[in-house]
Amino acid sequence: MSTTPPLYIISLGGNTLIRRGESGAIEEQFAHARQCVSQISRLIDEGYRIVITHGNGPIVGNIMMRNEAARNTVPPMPLYICDADSEGGIGFMIQQTLYNRLKEIDLAKDVVTVITQVVVNREDEAFSKPTKPVGPYYTKEEAAMLEMRGWILIEDSGRGYRRVVPSPKPLRIIESHIIKLLADMGVVVIAAGGGGVPVVEVEGRLQGVDAVIDKDLATSALAKETGAVSIINLTQVDMVYTNYGKRDQRGLRTASLQEMRDYYRQGHFPPGSMGPKIEAAIEFLEAGGQEVIITSPELIGDAIEGKAGTRIYP
Repeated sequence: MSTTPPLYIISLGGNTLIRRGESGAIEEQFAHARQCVSQISRLIDEGYRIVITHGNGPIVGNIMMRNEAARNTVPPMPLYICDADSEGGIGFMIQQTLYNRLKEIDLAKDVVTVITQVVVNREDEAFSKPTKPVGPYYTKEEAAMLEMRGWILIEDSGRGYRRVVPSPKPLRIIESHIIKLLADMGVVVIAAGGGGVPVVEVEGRLQGVDAVIDKDLATSALAKETGAVSIINLTQVDMVYTNYGKRDQRGLRTASLQEMRDYYRQGHFPPGSMGPKIEAAIEFLEAGGQEVIITSPELIGDAIEGKAGTRIYP
């Protein structure tokens, strides 16, 4: 009797496609995507069922810049449409590079991107207290003019002013059933890109809302709804560190759920870096997930074998 292979959610950080110090040219993004999928294809070849999620951090900001630059020629699109644009564009890039890689190794697999709607609560306090920085930096004078349009801007570490938008908590994934169905059929699915497109339910109908959902929390929600056993979170660092960037930083090869709760409460994982990944890992494991692995794309194979990265277990 055949058994269904385990379902793994592999989450690519937005900064794995656009690295610090790079221009962000599409050729660079495709090169990084090829690097990521070369490792992911190994897992597919070994029989794992795979769903891929991804960030959209720098890329959705670029879309918003184009939106603003052309606002006097083309009507600007709302933020949730920018979210959908980034999800489709990045999904296409991963989908094509993975398809080509699987063809290179003679592995017949379908790959598909699902534009994913994620339900949020319109009463979430994030809508009254926006905190998520998006888009470029502005001068003080530019910021004052943009505030007249209703934008909320904050000063960011002496580098200028940035727009902040709501980042509400994801409640459920509209397309989770079809994503699971496709994965059960052996299709590699790319979904919940950039945290998905935030929507609210108004009298039983879905309606887009201007916000950005945290990619890691959306990944955790999708993993729970599809019955995934593991989340593999790929980022720019090789593993999770306590006291990161300090002289006494320490890498964590393995850690229990309770240990991670303690480290999180002690403030080892700031909101702008490792914090959301650890919060999402805690949520997933508390809901019955078996493990979370955090590492860099280059080390994914070694991390699964326990030779690299950080493995968090219940």
